Amino acid sequence: MSSYSNYTNSPCAACKFLRRKCISDCVFAPYFPPEEPTKFANVHRIFGASNVSKILHEVAPHQREDAVNSLAYEAEARLKDPVYGCVGAISVLQRQVLRLQRELEETNADLMRYASCLGGETMSAYGGRRG
Repeated sequence: MSSYSNYTNSPCAACKFLRRKCISDCVFAPYFPPEEPTKFANVHRIFGASNVSKILHEVAPHQREDAVNSLAYEAEARLKDPVYGCVGAISVLQRQVLRLQRELEETNADLMRYASCLGGETMSAYGGRRG
């Protein structure tokens, strides 16, 4: 991965955004390809290039892609919701899960009431009653 610029003449999205020469061991190149300029722009806007570089140098090489993906996700969430970021999205999803769990419990209760109204009769596979 470190010889990224040997395979392409185009600078990575980070170097292009920062208007600098993309060197062969550019820490950004493997994770910010030239065809994804928005990804770096968002990460840079929220975290700054210097902080991202520090993070990439501190993280083990096999974890860098996950770290960049996490930074990109959080940056996008922060741009959509500057106050809560991805925590806001998580809260919305948690509320949705709770609502769906309540709905499922209500539906199961309705099914139990319906089954008890049948008075012990069972239903055939086609919906008809069997006695």
